[in-house]
Amino acid sequence: MPVKADGLHKTKPRVKFYAVPEPAETIKNPSWDRLYGFAEAQEGHFTTAQAAEAGYSSQLLNKYLKSGRIMRSTRGIYRLVHFPAGDHEDLVKVWLWSAHQGVFSHETALMLHGLSDALPSTIHLTLPDEWRRRRLRVPHPGLALHFSDLDHHNRAWSGCVPITTPARTVNDCATQSVATDIVEQASRQGLRRGLFRVEEILAAAQYLGVFGRSLT
Repeated sequence: MPVKADGLHKTKPRVKFYAVPEPAETIKNPSWDRLYGFAEAQEGHFTTAQAAEAGYSSQLLNKYLKSGRIMRSTRGIYRLVHFPAGDHEDLVKVWLWSAHQGVFSHETALMLHGLSDALPSTIHLTLPDEWRRRRLRVPHPGLALHFSDLDHHNRAWSGCVPITTPARTVNDCATQSVATDIVEQASRQGLRRGLFRVEEILAAAQYLGVFGRSLT
C-alpha cells in the first residue's frame, strides 16, 4: 500500500531487471607444448583438428606457414619444419588422413615386420568395413585400400603407426593372392622367428598347398 506523507503518496520505486548475458566461450590460448606433443608422437605431423585442440586457429596456422615454422604436408595435415625426419613419414600422413582408423596391412605390414625382402611400391591400408560406403579422396597415388574390422588381437605397432599382426598379415597376403614366393618366405621366416604357429596361418598354408608347397 502507498504510504501517505505530507499530502503526497510515496510509492515503492520500480526495480528493473536486466537479462545477464551468458559469458562468452573462453577462447583457448595457443599451447605450443600441446601442439608439439601431437607432432612428436606422429613424426612431426599434426592435423588441423589437433591444432584446434591445442588452441591454434586457421589464421594462426597460416601465420606460421608464412613464417616457415610449419609446412603443409597434404590437405588438413601439417609438419613442423625443424622436426627431425622420420622413417615412415608417408605412412604417418596416410594414417592421419584416416583419422587414426586405418591399419597398415598386406605387403606394407610384411615389410614393417621384416618378413619380406620385397619393397612394395604400394601402401596397403585396411579401414573399418563401414568405410566402404564413403566417398574417399585418396591422399596418395600409390595407396591401396582394404576394408575389414580388425580387433586388438589382429593389431600391432611399428613405431608410431598401427599394423596388422604377423599372422594376420601373412593370411591377408595369401587371401589377396600375393606372389607365392613372398607368402612362402614370410611364412617360413615368421615360423622360424616364433611369430606364429602353423595353425595360425592356415589360409597361407592352404594357398601355398595349391601350388604344391608345404610349410611342414
